[in-house]
Amino acid sequence: MIPDDLPLWLAILVGICVLAGAFLTLVGAIGLARFSSFYERVHAPTLGTSLGTGFILLGSVLYFTITGQRLSVHEVLIFIFVSVTTPVTLMLLARAALYRDREEGTGAVPPSRFGRDDG
Repeated sequence: MIPDDLPLWLAILVGICVLAGAFLTLVGAIGLARFSSFYERVHAPTLGTSLGTGFILLGSVLYFTITGQRLSVHEVLIFIFVSVTTPVTLMLLARAALYRDREEGTGAVPPSRFGRDDG
């Protein structure tokens, strides 16, 4: 339920944050569908998820803090969880795919930074 006395500046600021978060998430989803290789695809949704979630949570924190309905503990916990799990998931998926591709000798495998093929 939206309070009747919601300040206009708050409504505009929350709307901008939520729209920016939705736009960044959409860009990440388009990047997932558009890129051709796994190594290109894994990057776009990760950024879209992290930044998009951050903006949406910022809008939620602003709204509930200014209107005084509740503390923003939920949003902070969600932000911490997404900020920790998304990069770790990206790293594990990329390493597993890189290991698989190097073992099978298929696909366009990025070069090893150490100059050898054992990763």
